[in-house]
Amino acid sequence: MLGQLIAIALVIAAGVMVLVISVSTRQSIEQSQQHFYQQYHFADVFVEVTRAPDDLIRTIRQLPGVNVAETRIRAGARFQLEGPVNGFSNRFADVGSKSFAEPIQGEIISLPERSPELLNRLHYLVGGPPQLGSQLEVVVSAPFAHAHQLSVGDSISAVLNGRLQRLTISGVALSPEYIYQLSPNSILPDYERFGVFWMNRQALASAFDMDGAFNSLSVTVQHNASRDDVMLQLDNILRRYGSRGSYDRHEQISHRFISEELSQLRVMAIVLPTIFIGVAAFLLQVLLTRVIHTQKQSIALLKAFGYSSWQIIRHYLQLTNIILVLGIGGGIALGLLVAEPMAQMYAMYFHFPEFLFALQRDALVTAILITSAVGYAATIRATAHAANMAPAEAMRPPTPARYQRTWLDHPRIAHWWQQPTRIMLRNIRRHPWRASVSVVGIGLSGGLLLLGSYQFNAIDHMLDQQYRQHYRMDLEVTFNQERPQHSLSTLRAIPGVSYVEGFRQVPVILTHERKQWRLALHGLPRESRLRQVGTSSQPLPTAGVVLSRYLADDLSIQPGENVSVTLLDGRQQSLTLTVAAVIDEPMGLGLYMDFDHLNRLLLADQTVTGAWLLVEPDRQAEVFRQLQAMPAVASIGQISRAEAEIRTYINNTVLGVMTVMFLLAGSMTFAVVYNNARIMFAERARELASLRVLGFKKSEVAYILFGELGILVVLAIPLAWAIGVTFAWLLTTAMSMDLFRIPFVLSPISFAISALGVLLAAALSMLLMLRRVWQLDMIQALKTE
Repeated sequence: MLGQLIAIALVIAAGVMVLVISVSTRQSIEQSQQHFYQQYHFADVFVEVTRAPDDLIRTIRQLPGVNVAETRIRAGARFQLEGPVNGFSNRFADVGSKSFAEPIQGEIISLPERSPELLNRLHYLVGGPPQLGSQLEVVVSAPFAHAHQLSVGDSISAVLNGRLQRLTISGVALSPEYIYQLSPNSILPDYERFGVFWMNRQALASAFDMDGAFNSLSVTVQHNASRDDVMLQLDNILRRYGSRGSYDRHEQISHRFISEELSQLRVMAIVLPTIFIGVAAFLLQVLLTRVIHTQKQSIALLKAFGYSSWQIIRHYLQLTNIILVLGIGGGIALGLLVAEPMAQMYAMYFHFPEFLFALQRDALVTAILITSAVGYAATIRATAHAANMAPAEAMRPPTPARYQRTWLDHPRIAHWWQQPTRIMLRNIRRHPWRASVSVVGIGLSGGLLLLGSYQFNAIDHMLDQQYRQHYRMDLEVTFNQERPQHSLSTLRAIPGVSYVEGFRQVPVILTHERKQWRLALHGLPRESRLRQVGTSSQPLPTAGVVLSRYLADDLSIQPGENVSVTLLDGRQQSLTLTVAAVIDEPMGLGLYMDFDHLNRLLLADQTVTGAWLLVEPDRQAEVFRQLQAMPAVASIGQISRAEAEIRTYINNTVLGVMTVMFLLAGSMTFAVVYNNARIMFAERARELASLRVLGFKKSEVAYILFGELGILVVLAIPLAWAIGVTFAWLLTTAMSMDLFRIPFVLSPISFAISALGVLLAAALSMLLMLRRVWQLDMIQALKTE
């Protein structure tokens, strides 16, 4: 029985390990995040405006509910570590600068000169703020500095408002606003090509002609105040200054992505342990039910000698305690080994001054309580009936089975089967409940094997759909401001560019009923060759908007209904548009409109904010260099690089967890099949010994036992597929997020892995059990009853 106990303990250990890893990692991230927010005064509300006078801050600070308010200047800039910068000759390239040939997009934010920041304070890893009155010193974000091996005293060239300047690094810092450092148009960090910089307020104001003005506001809200009321007041005051609408930290890009990841970990902490521990409870109940069936007469004797039902149940609970100690202890030990490396992997993306990792007591207590409760419930359920039977009834031998002719005994069929085969098939037919329980147990383990393998193929399908079907361009170019459509001729004239399409992006707030999203409205050519919307090649509707299904489901909106779109380009214009279609997209939040229709709604000429380029493969480097030299170009995105980055991210996060789960599912499949083989042998040892006495060969006896197991395994494979498909659908639905939605796509490889895993586990179990069958002690087996 030891092997059976270890098999169930292994399943419990898998569930406990996943629970410990998920809960510990999630709570470590949450604690590190909250500590950073509190210590460095992360704002509650943010507002971006075109230009507002500094004196306005006095009015804002007196608004009801406002606790602390701080203005600043925030601007985009281009940086370069070597070579020309957007058409400017970099005369500083050899003066203490590092080498990086590609253009760098950056965000530069003002720092107060005579006092520390009130909100969103910096944590300095090296150096400190620029000196008082310094015009050419900056603080650089730590991820960017580490990517380029920059430190205090190094220099970087920048184009600030059209003027080339050489800036010296005074400090390397982390900000609660950029724990997850993303460029405005990206969904994944690129630390080499996007950086955040901080400069003295007066220096930045002079560079961008913002003396006496601000364009960004941060606010914290009093504890007893309504955040929505404060945001409404801010919008009313700042609307005349080109406000893009206030938003709280839940829509702040860094906080939002961390929240998404924490939600995924929360799902993992619920769904996966529930599956594993549920399977373990099922196996435990099956094991004890069968063990108690064989020990029913012994239980009756104990009852006759005065033992109470509770004493008998407590005896089997001690057996459960052994399983729980092995399973929980093993799961916690494995969790200790894996949890910290998993948390440190997340620390590669989330940048905290101090990553507060500790094996969470809550995780341990939760694992122990839940697993123990489920284990004890399964034990009591399995033992209660036998323990409560009257001794005389329990000591009565089981009623002999009723034997009758079946279809197996029909003369036309019987001659096809040898006697051992008929014995095997009759046994399955006469014990349907026992056979069904075995099939379900094996099916559950095979279903977990399919669940562990399906995401690998599903993610490949998702990325192929996104970067082969939807994104057909090679480069995405974003301009530093709106440009007339005829300016695309400059891009078409670049040698090596074979095709160009322009697009327009407008920041908006999408509202339906009480839900809203802050995102970009994409104006695309109606019959775009380089950007397919959805899974079909149908052109965009001439009117109305097209939403991704994830966005439409969250807003509870259907095609034909109206949605409110508020433009955040400074005009605060509100439009009511009809949802023309809902499309399936695996990544991001899609909101699309016909390019011409969007320009008509905005009462603008044909205007673009960027372009997609198709480039000859052997001339991409040359095209890239020419784009770098154009002052109008704000950023250049390479689609192949974007695909590589998201593959790396998914491999390090989602697939990292799924790999562990796949290995556990494989181990559990073997444990379940082997457990069934051991139980079958224990239940039929006397029958098999009787057959040996009657003259059956060892090979025939092994054939009867293993043939029955083989039939049950084959019957369990379709059930395993059905269970695996159900588990996969549940996990896919639960883990959908803004960044990406792993599609519910199951390839033949996933089904093959599940089936082969079960068959391989059965083959190994038979090999291990063969020695027991060969060494079967006929005399001892016949004495068991």
